[in-house]
Amino acid sequence: MPEAVTVEVAPGRVAVKGPKGELAQALSTDMKVEQSDGTLTVARPTDRGEHRALHGLTRSLIANMVEGVTDGFEKRLEIQGVGYRAQLKGKNLELALGYSHPVSIEAPDGIDFEVPQPTEIIVRGIDKQLVGQVAADIRKRRPPEPYKGKGIRYRGEHVARKVGKRA
Repeated sequence: MPEAVTVEVAPGRVAVKGPKGELAQALSTDMKVEQSDGTLTVARPTDRGEHRALHGLTRSLIANMVEGVTDGFEKRLEIQGVGYRAQLKGKNLELALGYSHPVSIEAPDGIDFEVPQPTEIIVRGIDKQLVGQVAADIRKRRPPEPYKGKGIRYRGEHVARKVGKRA
């Protein structure tokens, strides 16, 4: 664990505080989380399937919280299509997506939007789950369509293209 991170472990709850902020997560009371000399250890009571799955989930949630408060997370979205663009209005995001009206998206607490160019959106935050959900909500406003590929997509996402009508 990086030195700038402090972790508080309580039964069924873990709180992580770091340079970028603090996060807390409720965890299953079956899992035993212990802290010793800067290392967190997650132990499961049995080797049954549901305990093994919960063990991995708990470990991942804690690791994501530690990474979030130290480095943060970001999702990059690309906009393709004639006249499709994004711009910041204060902290909120305003999208022109071919509708008769602009689509406005409010930034929830802990999320920052950045628009380096009108066809690119960066969603940043310390909570991995919230960053992914906000990015998915933005993409849902105009998902990429299969014929021309217009819409909002994640950077590097491959859109399966279809052949149009044949004569």
